[in-house]
Amino acid sequence: MLAGAGGLVGRELLQLLMASPTYSAVHCLRRRATPDASAAAGQKLHEIVVSFEALPQLPACDDVFIALGTTIKLAGSEAAFRRVDHDYVLAVARAGRHAGATRLGVVSALGADVKSRVFYNRVKGEMQSGISALGYESVIIAQPSLLMGDREALGQPARAGEVWARRLLGPVAGLIPASFRPVSAHDVARALLGATLVAGPGTTIVPSRDMHTVADH
Repeated sequence: MLAGAGGLVGRELLQLLMASPTYSAVHCLRRRATPDASAAAGQKLHEIVVSFEALPQLPACDDVFIALGTTIKLAGSEAAFRRVDHDYVLAVARAGRHAGATRLGVVSALGADVKSRVFYNRVKGEMQSGISALGYESVIIAQPSLLMGDREALGQPARAGEVWARRLLGPVAGLIPASFRPVSAHDVARALLGATLVAGPGTTIVPSRDMHTVADH
């Protein structure tokens, strides 16, 4: 089960899940139907149009991946941001658990901390705490630093911070500590999927520095 396929990391996750021999079916939760998506992907992809405000009973699944996320600017307010990055994430995680899933992989963010004075980081920390208490055998949380990727290809506006980071940090990226170096959406998706497939019991944090390690190999 995948939620958030319309975003940078979610798009990459969908491609990896479709190519993975581990999964015979991928149930993709979307707010709007994607024309011809199922026909193009054959029988493996099953799109389910949902409202994240009131999710239906979901099909049985083994693993759940959640890459939902926005920014306070795009959401329009702190309350709207929290609704997406906290409430919707927990709603999908609960629905997946009720559908029988035992492993949960979620995209969070560097600096997530329930005690943070920064609202964004605090919400991410509260989300992490919430999903860890839902009864999954394994919870895998990716905490990337600044995400890099082609948002325009998704029909999303470019984010100023990402544009300037690419311009300013690109020439010296190798000098920046791996924990804080911008990371591509593909590398985040690959690291999250890889960690989920080998995860043991409990909660596993995948820090941004390890995503670069995965990419280098």
